[in-house]
Amino acid sequence: MILGLDISTSCTGWCLLDNMGTLSSMGYISLKNKKNLFEKAETVKECLSLLHIQNDIKKIFIEENLQSFRSGFSSAQTLSTLARFNGIVSYLCFEEFYSEPIFLNVNSSRKNVGIKIEREKNCGISTKQQVLDWVTSNLSGSYVWPTKTLRGGPRRGQVVLEPGCYDMADAYVIASAGAKMNT
Repeated sequence: MILGLDISTSCTGWCLLDNMGTLSSMGYISLKNKKNLFEKAETVKECLSLLHIQNDIKKIFIEENLQSFRSGFSSAQTLSTLARFNGIVSYLCFEEFYSEPIFLNVNSSRKNVGIKIEREKNCGISTKQQVLDWVTSNLSGSYVWPTKTLRGGPRRGQVVLEPGCYDMADAYVIASAGAKMNT
């Protein structure tokens, strides 16, 4: 099995592919209600242990953390925190699976699997949504994404995708790029 991870301090997406690159399962770990990086890491560790018990994971691919600033995006403090958490989770993977994770650049991974991202200002669709749409299409529309029903506000009663779906889709892309490298 191949494990792909999209690590973030608010939600970490994971994806398992078999050795042929076919989806086995995917999910996400919500970390929003955890107080600090250590509680977040403990939650991820519990999920990794469960995945390990249930699956024979041989390779781990992790989305490489951002390396530079971009105007209008994450601050230095945010990038530092994300890098620290990525390092913690990477070590937890090594400790759990006795295998050194392989880090993949998100843009190279998207290109590797055939995703062409258009600028949002040109197409009106966010990068996250373009990736999710590609994954849905790649899975022949057969995958049922987790949803929730909004309980308040102007869209009350509307069924929407869980925010973690975007992290799951990113993890699928990383796992798929890793599977292509692995063959």
